[in-house]
Amino acid sequence: MTMLDDRTTAATWPAAYPQGYAVVDVETTGLARDDRIVSAAVYRLDAQGNVEDHWYTLVNPERDPGPVWIHGLTSDVLEGAPLFPEIADAFAARLDGRVLVAHNAMFDWQMIAREYARAKSAAPVRQRLCTIALSKELALPLPNHKLESLAAHFGVVQQRAHNALDDARVLAEAFRPSLHAAAERNVRLPLLECRPLTEWAASPERPRIGHQAAYRANSWRPSRKRPACPYPNPGRYESDKPLKQGMRVAFSGDTSVDRELLEDRTVEAGLHVASSVSRLTSLLVTNDPDAATSKTVKAKAYGTPIVDEAAFTQLLRDVTPADG
Repeated sequence: MTMLDDRTTAATWPAAYPQGYAVVDVETTGLARDDRIVSAAVYRLDAQGNVEDHWYTLVNPERDPGPVWIHGLTSDVLEGAPLFPEIADAFAARLDGRVLVAHNAMFDWQMIAREYARAKSAAPVRQRLCTIALSKELALPLPNHKLESLAAHFGVVQQRAHNALDDARVLAEAFRPSLHAAAERNVRLPLLECRPLTEWAASPERPRIGHQAAYRANSWRPSRKRPACPYPNPGRYESDKPLKQGMRVAFSGDTSVDRELLEDRTVEAGLHVASSVSRLTSLLVTNDPDAATSKTVKAKAYGTPIVDEAAFTQLLRDVTPADG
């Protein structure tokens, strides 16, 4: 375990660093674009990462609560909870003027942005910071990119995993020494722009709250065949250049978020999800490039570029359109 000196003073704090943070965690009915938030928590931190206050709420998703065995929130518990529009103002007040901090911030931000879009509003968030990306910037010696590994590195004890309030607390406690380490080394914070959704097109209605039979452990997301990528393969990914629509992307090994979520985001960006690695594969995404899996072995043999999950999620922000 690495212990950091928390005596960094305001006088030595990088001037470009934000003046406040909102450490966020949301639990959801699933990981697809039309899934809903069932609980949300925010820890507000000052410029040095000190906790100012915290907030937590349940949210009635108006549909099946999804993987109850993960988040523990049943239909009965959520039946009397407020709807998202009823907590939107209170949530926004805790985000306003702050950098949204989350573990795999792209997921939390997109879920939040979609809820606000459904409510015909927008979250007052302009920047986000992913603690996975920050741990990479700091070169922390973590075995993987899971929250539990980051917490263990800083000696933070998890009490209730997948409880939004406890996950947000754990992340806030791990973020403070990470922030101090970055300040001491004058490391650039991996801040990304947040672009609120301005409209929302609803998918076909799903079962409403109270109908859980369709969800079973290890099979709670409906299986489906993905449509073929409409764009031609432009070739391999080149370092320091953006991804381009039509590129073939393969995934290997453990990821910090559900694999299907990454694949959904990949498809939505206009990329092709490849089930195996071949000479036509544009990019392999893996957090363990030294693992002797068939995909990593083939990627190295073919000279296929390899990036980790954090780098890939950032590349997904700016995918170049296919040639017209």
